[in-house]
Amino acid sequence: MNVLLKGGTVVTHEETYVADILCTDGVIAEIGDNLSAADAEVIDATGKMIMPGGIDPHTHMQLPFMGTVAKDDFATGTAAALAGGTTTIIDFVIPSPQQSLLEAYQQWRDWAEKAHSNYTFHVAITWWDDSVASEMETLVEKHGVNSFKHFMAYKNAIMATDDILVASFTKCLELGAIPTVHAENGELVYHLQNKLLEQGVTGPEAHPLSRPSSVEGEAANRAISIAKTLGAPIYLVHVSTEEATDAIRYAKDHGHTVFGEVLAGHLVVDDSVYQDTDWGKAAAHVMSPPFRPKHHQDALWKGVQGGALQTTATDHCAFCAAQKAMGQDDFTKIPNGTAGVEERMMVLWEKGVNDGKITPNEFVALTSTNTAKIFNMYPQKGCIRVGADADLVVWDPNQSRTLSAATHKSAIEHSIFEGMEVQGVPETTLCNGKVAYHKGEIRSQSGDGRYIDRPTYAPFYESLRKRKELNQPRAVIR
Repeated sequence: MNVLLKGGTVVTHEETYVADILCTDGVIAEIGDNLSAADAEVIDATGKMIMPGGIDPHTHMQLPFMGTVAKDDFATGTAAALAGGTTTIIDFVIPSPQQSLLEAYQQWRDWAEKAHSNYTFHVAITWWDDSVASEMETLVEKHGVNSFKHFMAYKNAIMATDDILVASFTKCLELGAIPTVHAENGELVYHLQNKLLEQGVTGPEAHPLSRPSSVEGEAANRAISIAKTLGAPIYLVHVSTEEATDAIRYAKDHGHTVFGEVLAGHLVVDDSVYQDTDWGKAAAHVMSPPFRPKHHQDALWKGVQGGALQTTATDHCAFCAAQKAMGQDDFTKIPNGTAGVEERMMVLWEKGVNDGKITPNEFVALTSTNTAKIFNMYPQKGCIRVGADADLVVWDPNQSRTLSAATHKSAIEHSIFEGMEVQGVPETTLCNGKVAYHKGEIRSQSGDGRYIDRPTYAPFYESLRKRKELNQPRAVIR
């Protein structure tokens, strides 16, 4: 079935105009005025906006973590994504220490076969020897992986030490891939966690105290410095602090290729949630990095507006109340994670566009196009042009909604955005040219999602290559 979107205002990262869009065989076949197609499902988009489908660059569906498994699997999680206007997620393959990267990758691919939306993967580097470097090559050459994740936190588990960062960043540069980092000083976090437990502070309020903003700032500066020294690009995930934002801005101002990602939650939720006298409500907000004092949110918005932060994500990792209760007597055992893949675009529209912080075109860049460019999926993704994939969202800027766990598609019973009023919601989501969500109803099927291959050497690598050539060390002839 072909789909014809009639009379909508097309909004891309760079232009706005009124047009019809005809989608055929999963791609955009025609853009123009007064289009018609005898065999097409027609959707009236008059008075609404047509934008590229959202791309969430940071999710964790079905993640085995801290002795349990996230409640949203690739079926429920990607259905929620489509309901929020997101058509592609970039999830994470996280091998156990000493586990083969390829073995872990295949496990995640098997889990993801039930996805409703499109999906692709970052692969985490949790240990190092020559076999890891070899498997990185295989993932790049045969499986369309072009990004590798490094956790600077979680000591005694998956933490990447400096020697691993140096080795892996060097390999990424050799392969034309991009290293990404979770920037928190794992040694400091471990020390502060133990100190708080010794002092008898065991509840969720201890979580942000064990991960102060300086812990993120130090790690961000260190990761950027390592990448800069090696001549590698770097992408910092879930930036939550003024210090980390400043580190990215400083590096960019000095010519380094560094990208920053911010979560919708960190833009609107502050650390007062951990003071809730209801243990369950406080624990529901335990994620890493934690929610921050309000002045950090102001810094993050300025980072978004000024270009230091280019992408928005969710770090969607949904744990239910019973799972959170595993840490009832020890905050370090509360599974880290919150949901948000459905709410991300609505929250950013309400608090960004409606509050005058960003334009609709900047909204498209932040929710879709920038991610597609950084991870080399553009112009097939994040774009509205003939030949691009028909991943689209029809957005109603006048419709209002109250965000609530009672109505979201996620499998958990709480929402960090509970009670938030938003104006501007997705009415229809097209994924691979099919109507996947329409007016509250999921119309896609489990397994409809496609795996997206991402080639290496994104366009920003060209300048890195030239810099490397010009700065080759030369021996002095004596």
